[in-house]
Amino acid sequence: MERPRRRVPPATAALEALLAGPTAAETAAGLASAMPPGTRLLGLSIDGTTARVDLSAQFAEGGGLSLQARVAQVVYTLTRFETVKTVAFMLEGSAVDALGSEGLPLGAGQSRSDWSRFEPAIFVEAPGVGAALSSPFILEGTAGVFEGSFKARLVDAGGGEIANATIQASRGAPDRGSYRQTIAFDAAAAGGVLIVYSQSMEDGSRQNEVRIPVGFSSD
Repeated sequence: MERPRRRVPPATAALEALLAGPTAAETAAGLASAMPPGTRLLGLSIDGTTARVDLSAQFAEGGGLSLQARVAQVVYTLTRFETVKTVAFMLEGSAVDALGSEGLPLGAGQSRSDWSRFEPAIFVEAPGVGAALSSPFILEGTAGVFEGSFKARLVDAGGGEIANATIQASRGAPDRGSYRQTIAFDAAAAGGVLIVYSQSMEDGSRQNEVRIPVGFSSD
């Protein structure tokens, strides 16, 4: 008799994927992981709006920006889910309020606002690398660019333009603003690249460019 498959909650699957490291496509798109090799997920629970994550001791190895970056990656991965607002950390079953030899303070619950300094000038929350886009799709995230305005272009594998849009964030630099815009397109190609970028006020050159390989779906 076949044993029933265990259902893995989406937040658990997302964190396991983070610990496993980026795929070849994600690496090619410039994504990287700050997770120390061998770090394991020992447990994950959701208590109200707080995710409690229990990680193996390897997570606390080292220090400096690498340690801060890995905390930020866990926080951003889990708060991607609408019900999760903060993340509390545990190591080997014990709650921690500081991490690593430097004693990086964590407090009771870490939110995105605690780690927003790690966001690039244009942070694309969705779509992600390898997403299968159908028309229309939603482009969303945060940005800290001049007057909150930047460009989005969808191109095919050969660089031919499929769609373009001007995106307006809720705030401009030096503040960060959020954005969410629906973009329609018509493409016969199997895939392409979503390119977002701001433009220099001096010469119009591209700045803060982000390139996200995507596929196209007719669904």
